[in-house]
Amino acid sequence: MPLPQQDLEKILREKFPTAQIKITDLVGDSDHYSLDIADISFSGKTKIEQHKIVNEALKGILGTTLHALQIKTGLM
Repeated sequence: MPLPQQDLEKILREKFPTAQIKITDLVGDSDHYSLDIADISFSGKTKIEQHKIVNEALKGILGTTLHALQIKTGLM
């Protein structure tokens, strides 16, 4: 079941209100996205820990409603 890009951004904004977020629909099907996200909450965390934070924010939709997500994290 596709997840519109604006819905994905809304979910991310709830968890990361001050983040810089860029979402790209990779194949035009609202089901495969690339996410670039930079947030202060990633400070002092490894890339793996940063990705776990993002995955936790998307728990319940990642792998079900949202089929595939390429994640790139960083600091603001």
